[in-house]
Amino acid sequence: MDIQLEKQEIIERLLQTNDESIIASIKSLLTKEKKDFWEELTQEQQNEISLSLQEFEEGKVSDFEDFITPYLSK
Repeated sequence: MDIQLEKQEIIERLLQTNDESIIASIKSLLTKEKKDFWEELTQEQQNEISLSLQEFEEGKVSDFEDFITPYLSK
C-alpha cells in the first residue's frame, strides 16, 4: 500500500463531498486526543494487570507447556 497515494485519494474524495457529517467525522478523527488505554480500563482490570505484573516480577510464572498439559490429557 502506498500511503501517499491513499492520502491523496482521501483528499480528493473529501474535496468532492458537501456532506457536513462526513467532514465533521473526519475532523473529529484527526483532532481526537489520543487516550491512554489504561485510563479506559475498569479499576478491576487495572488491578488484575498490576497483580499479574507483580507476580511476573517475582518469578511466579509457568511455562505454557506445564500449564496446558493437564487440559490436553482430559
